[in-house]
Amino acid sequence: MKFTVASSDLQKALSRISGVVPSKSTLPILENILFQLSKNSLHLVATDLEISMSTTLELKGAEDGSIAVPAKRLMETIRALPEVQLIFHADVPTSKVKMITEIGEYVIMGDSSEEFPTTPQFKAEERIVLDGELLRKLIHRTIFSVSTDELRPAMTGVLLQVKEDELRAVSTDGHRLVRIHYTGFKHSKLKREIIIPAKALSLVGRSVEEGENTLAIDSSHVQFSFGATTLTSRVIEESYPNYESVIPLDNDKTLTVSRDLILASVRRVALYSSTTTHQVRCSMKKNELKIMAEDVDFGGEAKEKIPCDYAGEELEIGFNATYLVDILSHIDTDEVQFKLGSPVRAAIITPAKQKANEDLLMLVMPMRLNA
Repeated sequence: MKFTVASSDLQKALSRISGVVPSKSTLPILENILFQLSKNSLHLVATDLEISMSTTLELKGAEDGSIAVPAKRLMETIRALPEVQLIFHADVPTSKVKMITEIGEYVIMGDSSEEFPTTPQFKAEERIVLDGELLRKLIHRTIFSVSTDELRPAMTGVLLQVKEDELRAVSTDGHRLVRIHYTGFKHSKLKREIIIPAKALSLVGRSVEEGENTLAIDSSHVQFSFGATTLTSRVIEESYPNYESVIPLDNDKTLTVSRDLILASVRRVALYSSTTTHQVRCSMKKNELKIMAEDVDFGGEAKEKIPCDYAGEELEIGFNATYLVDILSHIDTDEVQFKLGSPVRAAIITPAKQKANEDLLMLVMPMRLNA
């Protein structure tokens, strides 16, 4: 197997798929990237058995073949090279890989391509086309609130609900919840609900391209295609919790405030919160929001006042500052709106003004206030 390629081109192609490769695996072959050369087309594949990712690179081929190459050493070598032409030569019978440039020669021991797992056969039942910017936003706004608790597998992914003219994405870890609706995208006959693992979406978020990206679904997998790159992931086959039941419908107090102002204030005040609970206390009265924190163990405390638009009765409510910062950081409007009910009821946070074809709702559970 032999080909010539620019080091920068190979690095870009490897970077697209290397995130799938597990750093440690009970199956050492998974720590490799599969190289398959046919004429002037190099097909690269990486998998962790749950997620498979592939990309194709056009180059100058000399001798067809396939081999599995250790991803870590390969990536470190290619990254460290300057912009040079690289001759990649693999002796398939001995699995010895030689990379030759004008400045040096590097030898890696690979593995037989026959040892590399075959990628799942994917037969798309339905597909929809999504704009790259929309897909990137959807992932960015939901993935941060996915649960890491493997005892609740459904919540370790993002719920995607596809309807004729609406796309809905939901994520929650039990403390925060994000629900976003998109309307006005290209008509689809697909009507499905799937739970996509967070790792798969994180990898998609890094590879999304401008323009059209395709999402396809079969009975057990989801596949994203963007340019020359494809990601196929097993879906989480669990029932997603009834998230609508935790969204309060009768929060009757409305607070509108500058997003940048409250975000900066919470970050500063939180420096003085308990390192265990990260609790900040929000006290509201007419057109004034006071944010306070106290570290009982070390005696520190902080408080700030910021202007806001609030006309309800006085209310004091506690939040985990980390969750509040996460939510505010993922809203990109100048002003945010809090819908509040009582100190023990979830707060709804939304953009003060929703964007066209978009309905974004975030929710954060309160913390019991210390006396």
